[in-house]
Amino acid sequence: MLSRTLRGCISSRRFFSSLNSVSDSDVAHFSKILSPSSVISSLPPISASPDDLSIYNNDWMGKYRGKSTTVLKPKSTEEVSEIVRWCYDKRIPIVPQGGNTGLVGGSVPLEDEVILSLANMSKVRSFDPVSGILVADAGCILQSLTDYVAPYDHIMPIDLGAKGSCQIGGNVSTNAGGLRLLRYGSLHGSVLGLEVVLPDGTILDQLTSLRKDNTGYDLKQLFIGAEGTLGVITGVSILTAAAPQASNNVILALPHFDNVVPLFKVVKRQLSEILSAFEFIDRTAYELAVKHGQGRALSEEEVEGAQCFVLVETSGGRREHDEEKLNNLLETLLDADKPLINTGVMAQNPAQFSSLWALREGVTEAISKEGKAYKYDISVPAALFKEVVDITRDHLRSKGLLHDDAVKYVLGYGHVGDGNLHLNIVANSYSPEIQAALEPFVYELVGNFTSRISLSRTRYRCNEDTCSTLLQDRSEHCSDEKDKGALRSSGYHEPREGFGVLGSMS
Repeated sequence: MLSRTLRGCISSRRFFSSLNSVSDSDVAHFSKILSPSSVISSLPPISASPDDLSIYNNDWMGKYRGKSTTVLKPKSTEEVSEIVRWCYDKRIPIVPQGGNTGLVGGSVPLEDEVILSLANMSKVRSFDPVSGILVADAGCILQSLTDYVAPYDHIMPIDLGAKGSCQIGGNVSTNAGGLRLLRYGSLHGSVLGLEVVLPDGTILDQLTSLRKDNTGYDLKQLFIGAEGTLGVITGVSILTAAAPQASNNVILALPHFDNVVPLFKVVKRQLSEILSAFEFIDRTAYELAVKHGQGRALSEEEVEGAQCFVLVETSGGRREHDEEKLNNLLETLLDADKPLINTGVMAQNPAQFSSLWALREGVTEAISKEGKAYKYDISVPAALFKEVVDITRDHLRSKGLLHDDAVKYVLGYGHVGDGNLHLNIVANSYSPEIQAALEPFVYELVGNFTSRISLSRTRYRCNEDTCSTLLQDRSEHCSDEKDKGALRSSGYHEPREGFGVLGSMS
């Protein structure tokens, strides 16, 4: 996460030397203010086993391992406030943890910080089926919320591959985009209000359930995507969307990557209001998904000559209308003088619909089965997706690292609608040599494209030179000295000390 990236800019030893570790007396205090099941610690008086802590100390990929001795699982905002206030006073760093589904170690401690798990805060506080406004605890699983609003003919405005484990608070804190941002927009638009525990334990209640509220500053926007550096999100008010009465999808095989952007223009024009997703999958990503049984594999004839694939989804009010539009789209594409696609396969039933989506959603799991992945989540014009992947591959080849004993694959997939590329380097194993070849190379490459790389989705343990360059580049984009001063005063530009929440900078 961003806070861990900032901590990576200074030595861990220097950062943690100004903070305190959890003591036996701290654990005893936590045991008094929380229920017995809400405190897991290897310290007395709890003395839990390392196995009890391992699922919190390790990330999903098994790449990052923390050393936390204590996990706290509060059940209310008031309990979160008490924990944070105590840690603030005692200068004990905290790492809030949601579903721990991140792929870059953002929710795993660097050292022995307290892990603040929101898993026990999983209640729906209210739902208005007329307005579609849902108010829920931050620890609610995204899929659980989707299931909750489904009987009211509503859906969540965000959909992720990790929806069965990720939590809504983490989604908001990282400003997750997801598969249908093209249709429903970002969380900056759908989140109506937040409840946040600030670094000193103060509870900031901006949990409005109004779609329009002009009373005062729109402070919630500061916390969406702030990744815990400003406080711990404990409650979310979010506008759900009316559920589509009909959904369908089609996978398109393209002979050349250069056809992706022109295809996107045609699809937007012809599908218009029913277009809900436009996902890019390069040939390598597709083949790995198929190899590991993720989704429906196209026939050899359908795949032949394809350089990449696009998954298009529609969501509308009448199936016959939407299918007619999709069929007309396919006819237009295939009958063109210079076809943008080789072929297209449309789902004919719900099972096929799910199977085609599994090709895209299953890429991450397929990669994990194939090797160890270095992952970068970057914002770049869609026309440059392939170039970023190709340049990275050529760079690793020039370093003599592109072979089965080192880097096996370099691939890309992502969301064309918002220019979000998932760049993955799949290696036989993690190694300092590969790491050094990738960083700061990838960051500089992205910078040369005048793009942005999400600090939260890269390695948060980046070296000092790499992160200093990233932060300097960010500050140079400020419009004037006043903005730069704001960065410095917030601790973002020149991080110095931790003050408890998420290892945030004071």
